[in-house]
Amino acid sequence: MCAPRLYDVDYVINPWMKGNVHAASREVAAAQWQVLYSAVSCLADVSLVEPREGSPDMVFTANAGLIYTRQDHNANHPNRIHDEVAISSFQHPERQGEETHFRQWFVENGYKILDVPRETPFEGEGDALFAEDGSRLWAGYGPRTSLASHQTLRDAWKINVVSLELIDPRFYHLDTCFAPLEGGYAMYYPGAFSQEGLGAIESFYPPEKRIVVQESDAVRFACNAVNIGRTIILNKVGSGLAATLETAGFELEQIELGEFLRAGGAAKCLVMRLR
Repeated sequence: MCAPRLYDVDYVINPWMKGNVHAASREVAAAQWQVLYSAVSCLADVSLVEPREGSPDMVFTANAGLIYTRQDHNANHPNRIHDEVAISSFQHPERQGEETHFRQWFVENGYKILDVPRETPFEGEGDALFAEDGSRLWAGYGPRTSLASHQTLRDAWKINVVSLELIDPRFYHLDTCFAPLEGGYAMYYPGAFSQEGLGAIESFYPPEKRIVVQESDAVRFACNAVNIGRTIILNKVGSGLAATLETAGFELEQIELGEFLRAGGAAKCLVMRLR
């Protein structure tokens, strides 16, 4: 995570930012972020990266890259874990300055680096989420990540990458409209996907494991949720969706994150999963 000490809406690179340039309150954002940080810290170890001048969106650490963890099959080191990060190659110049700062953090913390070419933009965990069982990587493309970047991940990691086309500019990253959850569930907003993408999701998840989000909750970024075990941390949502998630056995922590919605982000955008 990254504290929002330098957070602001300085430019417009997604529909949520329109009309919100310099409209966010840094003080309110800091208070909302602190509640989220405390909630995540109760369930997981949290590492912090320092915000840098000129990169107000660094607070959205999910876009820093994508972590892939594998176990060494070498007989001499059968239990050694390797962590590799595909560093994001941001489409918009406004965010490209973040890449150097995030790369430095990952190098200093012992990660192997996988570079994604500039000509095939890729925006990290914002557009790439592993299924809960690890059998596939769901990868979005369209507004911010190119379809061609998915091949880089396939070639490097020998993993099953399932490409999902995003067709609604409001849901410009996969993590704004789709969330693989513990227990083989998935929460998603169907209107964000092409028919082919929606078919891929619904052919993998049986009906009893699908949690379909209505537009009224989707625009609150309900799918932009942090799932740790049976706990889901997310922005405030409607009572109907909350009841559905609780019936599925999840405990919800709803946090007001309205200052970050001004920039097009909520709980998941503010948290990157390291392992």
